[in-house]
Amino acid sequence: MIKLDDRDLKILGVLQRDGRIAKNKLAAQVNLSPTACWERLKRLEDLGVIEGYGTRLSLDKLGSLATIFMQVELVSHRAEDFERFEKAVMEIDEVVECWAVGGGIDYFLKLVCKGVDAYQRKVDEMLTADIGLRRYYTYVVTKPVKDVSAIPFSVLSA
Repeated sequence: MIKLDDRDLKILGVLQRDGRIAKNKLAAQVNLSPTACWERLKRLEDLGVIEGYGTRLSLDKLGSLATIFMQVELVSHRAEDFERFEKAVMEIDEVVECWAVGGGIDYFLKLVCKGVDAYQRKVDEMLTADIGLRRYYTYVVTKPVKDVSAIPFSVLSA
């Protein structure tokens, strides 16, 4: 486990809110010199704590898009079956997130499609692609209530 101090957490917190912040402004917000802040930032990147920088898009401004969650159960549970499914999911553009989970199902997927019809066509393709899909359940998002990709640092400190 990587040890992070309060300054590291402050840097990460600021970057989660504003990944485009100028380095000198970041340094001022976390009460460090620009050089010390840059060294910490570089260390966090080198350790892989910071995987990259991105932009959050407003899907409702981009047209009539549907966000859909999908529970997936595979036919078989051998290692090669999981690998085959995961490899296939990596190639499906509409799947924007995928988590392997324990319990009664195998995966949760988040898809963004040009509507429910487009989603169903994608599912039909997945079913005929022989990727091991046995059963799936569909949950169409009617409205986002909370959509935060930032990690609450209260879970890291204690």
